[in-house]
Amino acid sequence: MSRSNGYRMRESLRNARRIVVKVGSTTLTRSSGRLDPSRVERLVGEFCDLLDEGKQIVCVSSGAIAAGLGPLKLSRRPKDMPTLQAAAAVGQSHLMDAYASAFEARGRVCGQVLVTRADFVHRGQYVNALNTFRRLIALGAVPVVNENDTVAIDEIRFGENDLIAALVANLVRADLLVLLSDVEGLHDRAGVVAEVERITPDVMKLAGGSSSAFGSGGMRSKLDAARIATASGVPVVMAKFGARSLTKVLEGRPVGTLFHPAPGKLTSRKAWIAYAASPKGRVLVDDGAKAAITERNRSLLAAGVRGVEGTFVPGDTIDVVDVSGVAVARGLVGFSSEELGKIAGLDSAAVKRLGIGAREVVHRDELVVL
Repeated sequence: MSRSNGYRMRESLRNARRIVVKVGSTTLTRSSGRLDPSRVERLVGEFCDLLDEGKQIVCVSSGAIAAGLGPLKLSRRPKDMPTLQAAAAVGQSHLMDAYASAFEARGRVCGQVLVTRADFVHRGQYVNALNTFRRLIALGAVPVVNENDTVAIDEIRFGENDLIAALVANLVRADLLVLLSDVEGLHDRAGVVAEVERITPDVMKLAGGSSSAFGSGGMRSKLDAARIATASGVPVVMAKFGARSLTKVLEGRPVGTLFHPAPGKLTSRKAWIAYAASPKGRVLVDDGAKAAITERNRSLLAAGVRGVEGTFVPGDTIDVVDVSGVAVARGLVGFSSEELGKIAGLDSAAVKRLGIGAREVVHRDELVVL
């Protein structure tokens, strides 16, 4: 990529109005794992300065579990799920109290929004969440988002706040997603990677594990978040939390790693189909069907299906895989796994003769190429 293109992309961040900021646990806590109110105050101070400039901020904040360690007299992040959930339950109120106090000291208001993956999977919950965000922003309040750690077991294990931040960025149609943590950006052997035009398998290989005893996410979850957001048309900056680091990003300075948005833009619906819903099974397709859905934007028909794995019902999310087992698409299936097993490889006329309604296995409007 040429330097001039990179410069123009950085400069364009100056125009970002609605920004989703994800803050990692280590950003808000001391080395002991206890919540550090001064860090929250510094972050909120920067938010308020940006709000005064007309920016809109949505904060996705980790730290509930870490904030619960001190009150529960735990010296380190526990490994068993019940204690993790207990720490989250205790810490969430401490975390929100710190945010609320910091905002109120500056004449601002924040609102707590607790979400799980299910809120992005079920359409009704998705719309309700969207309406809540829109109203909070319209009222001048800053949404402070966290996963509902007390019930979302998978989210605790896998550091899903990175994923939630990307989905929230798509949901609210953000102009920019900033991932603030204790790392300066994506590293390769030469140091910090300044810009990434496209997240390729080689880029994903640069990911490692979580670097902190108090955080659950790592570089992999951050890259997954960047992949989701950029596919939705949202640029992403991964940077280290520090003095005015967010402001520097919005001034177009070369801070952290900038991930360019993809040329296309997933709709909100397709984003949650592709990234929020957990696949219930897999459908193996032949080369002809693969080409039809990936190159010609066609629906998947029974004639192209060569095999079915898993148990699912109509409306479930399934992966579409090619003959080598690589997932090429994801979508909402129109048949149960039992029905699909009976009609795999049959044309529409043959499907009708079996008394099963002739329809798409996955309609193109509910199919996302990966």
